[in-house]
Amino acid sequence: MKKLALALATPAALVLAACGSSTDASEDAVADTVEVPADEAMVNVPEPVVDTRATTEAQAEEVIEETQQTAEEAADDAQAAVDDVLDAAAAADAAQNAAAAAE
Repeated sequence: MKKLALALATPAALVLAACGSSTDASEDAVADTVEVPADEAMVNVPEPVVDTRATTEAQAEEVIEETQQTAEEAADDAQAAVDDVLDAAAAADAAQNAAAAAE
């Protein structure tokens, strides 16, 4: 029985292994049908350049100053919030100490 199973399994395995490969050369050419026309269309296209009129030095300085001002205002607001929290914590600590002393 084992010999019969082995005798049937070997050809079946070989048939299945043969199904997974292909020697058809047209499969390699499929990628060319997509890439070649795109490459050909881009042959005479100039490289992109920066539009210097849109980014003058004065405009850049203005943006830098505005950004710096916004950052400074945000830092001041954050510092004020931290100061408020520290003041509230100190007041709570003082109230807790006063309550403990009153007991």
